[in-house]
Amino acid sequence: MQQPIYKSDEEQKLMVELWSPAIADDPEAFVLFAFPWGQKNTPLANFKGPRKWQREVLRGLAAHIKNNKGKVQMDTLREAISSGRGIGKSALVSWLVLWMLTTRIGGSVIISANSESQLRSVTWAELTKWSAMTINNHWFEISATKLVPAQWLCELVERDLKKGTRYWAAEGKLWSAENPDSYAGVHNQDGMMLIFDESSGIPNPIWEVGAGFFTENTADRYWFAFSNPRRNEGYFFECFHAKRAFWNTRQVDARTVEDTDKQVYEQIIAEYGEDSPQAKVEVYGEFPDAGEDQFIQPMLVDDAAKRTRYKDLTAPIILGIDPARGGADSTVIVVRQGRDLVAIKRYSGEDTMTIVGRVIDAIEEYKPTLAVIDEGGLGYGILDRLVEQRYKVRGVNFGWKAKNSIMWGNKRAEMWGTMKDWLRTASIPTDRQLKADLVGPMKKPNSSGTIFLEGKKEMRNRGLASPDAADALAVTFAFPVAHREHSLAPRRTFSSSQNVVNSWMGS
Repeated sequence: MQQPIYKSDEEQKLMVELWSPAIADDPEAFVLFAFPWGQKNTPLANFKGPRKWQREVLRGLAAHIKNNKGKVQMDTLREAISSGRGIGKSALVSWLVLWMLTTRIGGSVIISANSESQLRSVTWAELTKWSAMTINNHWFEISATKLVPAQWLCELVERDLKKGTRYWAAEGKLWSAENPDSYAGVHNQDGMMLIFDESSGIPNPIWEVGAGFFTENTADRYWFAFSNPRRNEGYFFECFHAKRAFWNTRQVDARTVEDTDKQVYEQIIAEYGEDSPQAKVEVYGEFPDAGEDQFIQPMLVDDAAKRTRYKDLTAPIILGIDPARGGADSTVIVVRQGRDLVAIKRYSGEDTMTIVGRVIDAIEEYKPTLAVIDEGGLGYGILDRLVEQRYKVRGVNFGWKAKNSIMWGNKRAEMWGTMKDWLRTASIPTDRQLKADLVGPMKKPNSSGTIFLEGKKEMRNRGLASPDAADALAVTFAFPVAHREHSLAPRRTFSSSQNVVNSWMGS
């Protein structure tokens, strides 16, 4: 391509605009400025701009950039997006790449996919299409798996900005499950973006090596993972479960996306069923069910989340507390009143006395009939301190023998069984983490048919987080609690059995 005249007014004006904070630090503004939206005789003649979900991602990126300003230890943006098919993931990938290379001079972009075919035929083909339409397309040269700045632009940057351009590029990078270390790449102070397309199919070791791209303490560190959620295991699945504390996650139902053919999605639902794995993955952007060994099915949780609150003021209020053991776990306090889950409170990284204060605050706020705490590990010290201060709190140990020891292997399994029955008519808030906690554990019947639940260590080995909120809810079923209208009614004495009968009959 012929080198443009650097000193031309138009070229200088374009550089000033693209490198101004109004566009450079606002990816949505860049996308609207850089492409010919609505312009006649262009591929975008009938399009006004990005779709709603794409705008939300771009705006989230802008907010991250703003929040990083002034920080000494800067954050890395990690964004995982699970979706149905055909929502425009590859288009968004292309915009992110072009924004990064245009506005972060010297920065690097690595793009990988679940297969070489996906990378070359879909991801890179889409990038080629969008790079041809961008207002500064003459800045870059694209090949089969690389997008690099034009020679004239590199010379300009090196001469005038005294900045090296060796790593200024976007590269489509293949990986090998047998040799994950070969995937390791550069560390770039000018910025690093890593994009995984159809990332549900990228094996865990590649994700682990990919984390090494972000060791430089620089403001421009971005990791995006896009995929249809085809597997209920693996690192992408963990982004929404065990590693959810470290990732921003987003689930996109393809039926809610503008300018998509809704008939395609309705046909999938009609052909395979509303609750089929095909509908969940291809349409709703949800992970498929774990199967027959899953103790609580997602549909049971979804139905409870759809119910309106009962608001039975005569039902007893019970607090459930599951103290954190450290790491990524959270201390969770739930408030249940009868068939309503009233509140969920989560706290991370707090010491024992701070957690005691949190429980006391909840007791003072909700005035429960009873508070119940998992007394294992950290919980015993918290329980001891609360009892010392004369709060009505009881401890439960998950390893206790169940009342119905033929059906349930221990107290935890029994409480979860009661909670599962409660969910059939309960009302709970729409809470993604709560749902993940409730549907996470598998049941483990022994040779006699007695049911146990898998432990937290086993769940972590499958990439699932500790079900803190679900355990906190489960302990509210540890002890029977009388209904308020009964427990608060004044006791009556009768002089004869006839009086008792008359009282029962309402006379």
